[in-house]
Amino acid sequence: MSLSTAEGLIHAPLLYKGKVRELYDLGEHFLIVVTDRISAFDYVLEPPVPEKGNVLNKLSAFWFEQTKDLLENHVVHTDVNKLGDVIDEQNKELLKDRVMVTLKAERIDIECVVRGYITGGGWRQYEQTGEVNGIPLPEGLRKNERFPKPLFTPAAKNDVGHDEDISLNQMKELVGAQLTDELEEKSLALYEFARAFCEKRGIILADCKFEFGLVNGKVILIDEIFTPDSSRFWAQEKYELDVEIDSMDKEPVRSYLASSGWDKNSKPDPLPAEVVEETTARYTDIWRRLTAQ
Repeated sequence: MSLSTAEGLIHAPLLYKGKVRELYDLGEHFLIVVTDRISAFDYVLEPPVPEKGNVLNKLSAFWFEQTKDLLENHVVHTDVNKLGDVIDEQNKELLKDRVMVTLKAERIDIECVVRGYITGGGWRQYEQTGEVNGIPLPEGLRKNERFPKPLFTPAAKNDVGHDEDISLNQMKELVGAQLTDELEEKSLALYEFARAFCEKRGIILADCKFEFGLVNGKVILIDEIFTPDSSRFWAQEKYELDVEIDSMDKEPVRSYLASSGWDKNSKPDPLPAEVVEETTARYTDIWRRLTAQ
């Protein structure tokens, strides 16, 4: 069974409805509900993808547990039964793997991106300028090549429209030099930990993004981490240079839309059943491979 929204199922004020997640106010804490909505090219698509929300929430919870000794995070619990009458009894089965109760952190409005390989938007920047986020790179790099050292390439968060790639100096102007250095150090440490973890499971972590918040002045990890929606995973057996690697995420949706003749200026028609099924399979496969469950 899929979930397109939790509105009407949660007895708490809705604070924010994103493309996938919904944020509710529990008073002392936030409640995040992860739906099965899927977006591409800034459009939320129909129908929702079964199991997607479950995988994203469980995978974030898994990684928050794995990385808690590296950095504290916002998770309080993920137990639907601890929510009492916030969720009616008949809806708890539907929502049981989709909820995360979190601390109320003050979000730092920087998306902290780490790139281990030159691909995607980083490759497009390099082709045009020879740089990524103002960082000069050697000539002659090849698409999908691994960097000797991962790059920290932040973006300024925009709640409307796309986040804006910025340089380290621009980040320092926005949040200060000390916080910039701390977020860079923490982001790189988290990436290196997860990259080694993934490699043991036959997966390449090409790049990823983090969000951080402040609780009583202390930096903690928030939002989601190392999910197919926030990271680029490649199966090691599919890795090669100079090609577009089929990533382990919603690639079936992107590929279908790119070949469908859709103009990208209006909401597309509903996704075919086989595309939805293949996308569900992608999300459940990355969950199984990473967690051995």
